[in-house]
Amino acid sequence: QVQLVESGGGSVQAGGSLRLSCAASGYTYSSYCMGWFRQAPGKEREGVAAIDSDGSTSYADSVKGRFTISKDNAKNTLYLQMNSLKPEDTAMYYCAADRRPIKWWLLLHGTKYNYWGQGTQVTVSS
Repeated sequence: QVQLVESGGGSVQAGGSLRLSCAASGYTYSSYCMGWFRQAPGKEREGVAAIDSDGSTSYADSVKGRFTISKDNAKNTLYLQMNSLKPEDTAMYYCAADRRPIKWWLLLHGTKYNYWGQGTQVTVSS
């Protein structure tokens, strides 16, 4: 059974940094597409960053140049390094995975992912 467990969220001031982690188990980690999504209160879920099985990445325009997605196949862990955080980055952040190939232009579409973690809260104060 696929399990995804996020950690690393917290409260930080604007301009600060956080690194989120997503520990994965129950599947062949390296062959999956994985992504980070977020949802703020009253807003729709949005794709933040994603990485496919070949290591190709995709980012939302709002985080390009500030966030970096990476994965450590040996540790079965996905990361999201978030720098220069802004108050508008405040949200619950979710890790997602799917074993099927996802076209690169669809990597940030949450409907393409079958497995989701419980989320970790990120709060950025001004």
